[in-house]
Amino acid sequence: MRSERGWTGVICCFLLFIVVFFSLLLHMKGAFRASGAPELGLLFFLIPGAVASFISPRRRLLRPLVGAILAAPLCMVLMRLFFYSERSFWQELAWLFSAVFWCALGALCFLFVTTLLRLKNRDVDAHPLDGHPKD
Repeated sequence: MRSERGWTGVICCFLLFIVVFFSLLLHMKGAFRASGAPELGLLFFLIPGAVASFISPRRRLLRPLVGAILAAPLCMVLMRLFFYSERSFWQELAWLFSAVFWCALGALCFLFVTTLLRLKNRDVDAHPLDGHPKD
């Protein structure tokens, strides 16, 4: 049971990475190009990393990263087989590597926020409402 719980973060990131990838590929192809920022869609890859880090019981950075690394080649193969791309293979590969980076950054952002909240809660527990430390 314990080893099965460890794979939930990897599977979650794997599936969410694929969903974000294909939603950007299919639905938002011209939306960011028209605004003048064609790679703004990469920020959506923060979501799979943060969600998978939330779901993972331990190793909250490694498991989302593994899920993204496993999803990237599948996305590349499916994109090359079924969709026409104006970019070269190397440009698409670089774009996928940056998507993996943003996914890992999403996991790091989640860890940062949870650490800040833990520190804040610890400070609140250490100090009473009047603002003076407990004696």
